[in-house]
Order: sequence, then C-alpha cells, then structure tokens
Amino acid sequence: MAIINGLSSSINTDTKSGQNAQSLEEDLNRFLTLLTTQLQHQDPLDPMDATEFTSQLVQFASVEQQIYQNSNLEKLLALQETNKLASLVDFMDNVIEVEGSDVVLDEGNARFTYPIPVGAVETKITISNMEGAQVFTADGSNQPGIHAVEWDGTTDTGQQLPDGLYNAKITTFDRQGNLLDVFQTSFGRVTGAGVVDGTTTLFIGPLRVDQDSVLSVQKPDSTPSTDTGDTGDTGDTGDTGDTGDTGDAGDTGDTGDTGEDPEAAT
Repeated sequence: MAIINGLSSSINTDTKSGQNAQSLEEDLNRFLTLLTTQLQHQDPLDPMDATEFTSQLVQFASVEQQIYQNSNLEKLLALQETNKLASLVDFMDNVIEVEGSDVVLDEGNARFTYPIPVGAVETKITISNMEGAQVFTADGSNQPGIHAVEWDGTTDTGQQLPDGLYNAKITTFDRQGNLLDVFQTSFGRVTGAGVVDGTTTLFIGPLRVDQDSVLSVQKPDSTPSTDTGDTGDTGDTGDTGDTGDTGDAGDTGDTGDTGEDPEAAT
C-alpha cells in the first residue's frame, strides 16, 4: 500500500505542475493577444511605451522558467522516492537486526541479544506484552560478552502466547547495586516495506523500523535438505564405477585363445 501511495503522490505532483504550466501558457497567450490588438489599434502619433509590456514579457518568462524548474525538481524527487522503494525490495524475507527492546514473536520464536559488561553480578530478563503485563521472567548470564536469547513464546506458567509484538527488558546490576547500561538488539524477518512520512520503512510483522536503524542483514536459516542434498553430489564419485571398464582387462581372457594349443596337440 505504501508503494502505491508513493507512486500516486508523484503522479499528483506531476499533474499539479502540468496544470500550473498550462495556466501560465493560457495567461501568456491571452496577454500576447491583447498586446497585439493594442499595437494594431494604437495611435501612430502617440505610440505605446514599449518599456511596460517588455517588462511584463520578462515577468511572464521568469514565472514560466520557475514553474518548469519546479516541475523538473518534483520529477527528480519522485524518481528518488522510487529508487528508495526499489532499494527496500532487497530486504524482503531477509532477517534484520535492529536496536531496541521490542521483539516480534514469529511462529513461536523471538530472538534478541544483549551485551554484559565487566562487573555485572545480577541480570534479569523480563518480557512483557504491549499492555505492559509481565509474561515471562528469567535470570540472564553475568558473563561479560554478547548473549543471545531465543524465547519460544511460553509464559512462566507454561502458556503458549500468540505471535505478535512484545518487549524484552534486560536489567543488569553491579556489586554496588548500580544499574548498568545495556545495548539490546532484536532480530526479525522483514514482511513489508514502504515510505512512511517520507522515511523509508521496513516492517517486521507489527514492528515498524526505519531503514537507517538496521544494524545487519542476514539470509534466513538454510533448510537441512539443502546441505544434505549437496552431499549427494558425492554420488558423482560413482563415476569411479567407470573403472569397471577395467573389466575390459577381462579381454585378456582372449589369451585363453592359447587354448587352441590343445587343438595343436591333436
């Protein structure tokens, strides 16, 4: 829908510029008609002052140039908008990493990461729904480094939650009880793209993400059949069965023709 809206807006701007240019052309033609009529009927003994209508002609030319410049600028902006949309196609169905605590549960899986700085002694993972109600809590790792979490959508009571948007909050404390800053990221499959309020935007299900905030792009996980299928190419080694041609060496059995010697014996 966003793509259609983007193209429609560019068509509207082109139409507006065309209407302005057409209106100016009509005004200019009307002015030239009046000017020609006045020149034809002017008093030869008291001719019109050329300064005034020359100034008006210059003004018309200036306005006309400005309108056409605006038209060209609008076309360039529309082309730029189209190029933005085309660049978003490469993101479709790929997995992107974005900064933030919002996570999307998709087919019973939500994936996010958090780094733990040196000195952390307590880490808590709290997942809430969009109404703010806590649905899952767990202890996180205190080991320094980046940690990945995969949540299957089950609550603390074992209830399976529906796919959708959730919030995963990581709280980390040091020995003095001070809250440490944590840079969270989440992963999700791009399901849509478009231009929203002039900004190129990607959609991970219900989550809206600015293209500029994308940290990384990954291909979806490969299916096992692809890997195993490749190993099947080793079946080409079956060509070594051509060594069975060495069975032609059995032609050496022709040496059995020496068995003709018994005939000689007779």
